[in-house]
Amino acid sequence: MVRSGKHRLPTPARLLALAAAALVVGGLAAGIGPASAHPEHDESEPGAAAATEAGREATQDDGEPRRDEDAAGESEDGGSEEPGSDNAEQEQDAEQEQDAEQEQDAEEFPGRDEAAPPSPEDFVDIRQVPPGDGEPAPGPDASTGTFTSICGTNAEGHRNSDNYMTSPGKVNAAQHVHDYVGNTSTDAFTTDESLAAADTTCERGDLSTYFWPVLRATDRPGADANADGGGLDGNVGEILQPISVNVEFRGSPTGTVTTMPQFLEIITGDAKAKTNGDEADDNAQWTCTGFEDRISTDQYPRCPVGSDLVRILEFPSCWDGENAVTEDRSHIAFPEEDGSCEDGMVAVPKLHIELTYDRPNGTAFALDSFPDQQHDPRTDHGQFENVMPEALMATAVDCINTGRDC
Repeated sequence: MVRSGKHRLPTPARLLALAAAALVVGGLAAGIGPASAHPEHDESEPGAAAATEAGREATQDDGEPRRDEDAAGESEDGGSEEPGSDNAEQEQDAEQEQDAEQEQDAEEFPGRDEAAPPSPEDFVDIRQVPPGDGEPAPGPDASTGTFTSICGTNAEGHRNSDNYMTSPGKVNAAQHVHDYVGNTSTDAFTTDESLAAADTTCERGDLSTYFWPVLRATDRPGADANADGGGLDGNVGEILQPISVNVEFRGSPTGTVTTMPQFLEIITGDAKAKTNGDEADDNAQWTCTGFEDRISTDQYPRCPVGSDLVRILEFPSCWDGENAVTEDRSHIAFPEEDGSCEDGMVAVPKLHIELTYDRPNGTAFALDSFPDQQHDPRTDHGQFENVMPEALMATAVDCINTGRDC
């Protein structure tokens, strides 16, 4: 990325002084002084003028010849100057410049000195994870249908380390790389208007943006080892392409769902779950194909041969009925344990994304994260902004509420 620090360029006066000093040293070493222009000399005879001036410069005020070591040891202002001091000053300037740039990076992209690989305790054999409780049982008024938005697997390679929802206008705000499907324009400078005017990888004109951190194979080199969001932020290895991305909207076990407003923003998970500790809003869910009833929320699962790695991103689905976004994200919340929404909130289609990857080698994989999160599996998260055309959202809601799979 472009740095705000700039290299100090020598001023014209400094360039002239350096040139003059070089001529003085070189000329005296040859037994002559530097040439300088004077009005009394004919400029058409530069050699004669130079010789006359050399004689003046090589003679002291009392008429004695000027010693070469005196001339070589004096600076332009009459002070003594060590040979090579200009080089030393330039080296010092370069070091100061580098230090300033590092300090700027530390302020703009904090935590880089804390980056570290995941620990062995971050992994677990999926066969050692007990089965979970599963979803709440649907009641008599449940909305049991589904609506799938087919958006591909990001074969186009739309990736960056921005996050316009939390840090609009700041490049590399996430300090980790995001994978995107859906809207093709999403970056640090995204707005509702830019999303509505962009193209999409989704079918049926779904312009929504869906994104999450990339997963990497840490036993293979990555192409961004020296880039922001990549190796500079502690995210190393080859980015893994999902073999499937399932984007599905589901209903509520206690009643019908209502339409989402356009530009509704929803985030699931906590990208800083490691340092947030007990205050974290983590919602990571990891499993393996064939073991979908065993959800590991705290560790990366080691899948047996013949089984693929699965990440599940389930989004909150109780909306305040008024706001598309709020600063504290209180406009959207997770349902209660029985699947109902708390008073004052209404159910909207629940976004459920499943990302499947070819089984990585052993423990040689990790999620991209902020440097100080050290690839903790609990930091998995996803983000979504609804930019479906209103007619398409109405179709989705109808499918869900009438029990159809669309």
